[in-house]
Amino acid sequence: MDWIYLDNNATTRPADEVLEAMNEIHQTLWANPSSVHRFGQMVRQRVELARTSVASLIGAKDREIIFTSGGTESNNLALRGNLLKPGPVGEHPPVLITTTVEHSAIRQPADDLVQRGVMVVKLPVDHQGLINLNDVKQALEEHTLPGREVLLSIQWANNETGAIQPVKEIAQLVADIRQQVPRGKVRFHLDATQAVGKMVVDVNSVSADLLTLAAHKFHGPKGVGALYVRTGIRLSVQNQGGPQERERRGGTENTAGIVGMGVAADLARAFVADEQAIARQRALRDKLEAGVLVALPASHINGPSSPDQRLWNTSNIGFAPLEAEAILLSLSEKGLCASAGAACSSGSLEPSPILLAMGVPEPVAHGSVRFSLSRYTTEQEIDQALAIIPQVVRRLAQAMPATP
Repeated sequence: MDWIYLDNNATTRPADEVLEAMNEIHQTLWANPSSVHRFGQMVRQRVELARTSVASLIGAKDREIIFTSGGTESNNLALRGNLLKPGPVGEHPPVLITTTVEHSAIRQPADDLVQRGVMVVKLPVDHQGLINLNDVKQALEEHTLPGREVLLSIQWANNETGAIQPVKEIAQLVADIRQQVPRGKVRFHLDATQAVGKMVVDVNSVSADLLTLAAHKFHGPKGVGALYVRTGIRLSVQNQGGPQERERRGGTENTAGIVGMGVAADLARAFVADEQAIARQRALRDKLEAGVLVALPASHINGPSSPDQRLWNTSNIGFAPLEAEAILLSLSEKGLCASAGAACSSGSLEPSPILLAMGVPEPVAHGSVRFSLSRYTTEQEIDQALAIIPQVVRRLAQAMPATP
């Protein structure tokens, strides 16, 4: 079956160039990059070239990139490495400030940190999924004290709705609080897993101290990601047992994955610089939404209405009073791939906590489906999707039991 794949926020198809590079590593450059012999050092050179490519994608320095197993590990390292420092906690426990619409790779570690003595503050969002800057300012002012560890962790672009947070304005609030409390230890982490490869990301323009990215979200391989750590930021090591990644993340490097990530980073850097290419893909997303709304007027778009506040590739549509699971299974039978939210939460019958946190009514949240495009999505695929989606939704609506 030729799939109509509109689930690219879950994962993307590896680019051909990525697969070629990875095959070369598996077949001819398979030595351990930590080995001192010449073969191993040939592999080490490829790893470092990939590090340069990843750094260039986000405007970082090579030495500021730590390779990990993916976005989840990078997020865990950012949170735990900052907030779980060895030694006594002191008079004031460390604080994590985040939001109610984060990915589970932030939500679940945050819940665990509470059990370890960390204070966690979760800021609300509005009906578009956007944070209120006054809430950020108030939280920073309330919790920043001399010597206290404070980590502000924000998801740059939401994985379910595509909502883009005002990170430059948030970065300015961090700069302001640092001036107000000179001995305050405030760090700014961005989960940019969905942003990297879809928009220009520059760690310097947003004053990020830490930033998470994952290769498989921008046509690279699964099982490899990176954490940007600004020079001077100290992290407590979470993976012990080896000196790899400048002694910040032990374990033999996933060489083929890292090299593939480097190639994907080069391709992504070229794409995000091409405004016309992004405009073409955004037009396809807009065509999908407009077609669905015309065919199914009762459907509803979840997330920001402004194109500047939403990723060009993401559309979250509510089909109340249907169940998303039934819609997805029926779409899949016709060859169309979509999701109800994060792939990590697939199988759950509960409505998305992100949509509920936005104030989306529960019947709408229960029937919401995420369609996400890639830079390879074609107009033919969108036309096929527009022929399938209304047909499936109407059939399911007709099959629903009548309300007494």
